[in-house]
Amino acid sequence: MSPEPGPRRSHVITVEPALTQLSQLTAGETHRLDRAIVAISVNPELGTEVPGTLLRDCTDEIDGVWVIYFVTALKTITIVAYIES
Repeated sequence: MSPEPGPRRSHVITVEPALTQLSQLTAGETHRLDRAIVAISVNPELGTEVPGTLLRDCTDEIDGVWVIYFVTALKTITIVAYIES
């Protein structure tokens, strides 16, 4: 019998400003950020809504990561707009 598949993940896209920020991170910071991005891809509603916008704010205080993102209407694509690690 095949194992049950895990939850479907959204496809994560990083826009230009976030790519610029990403290029300035160390390997350790990138690793911590990757963990946050995977968590968001599995659960796009993980962060809190930013009032008056379509944006979501996800802060992982343990890893020291902050991600601003929005999710498409079908919740299949998550677009990362800002990162800080």
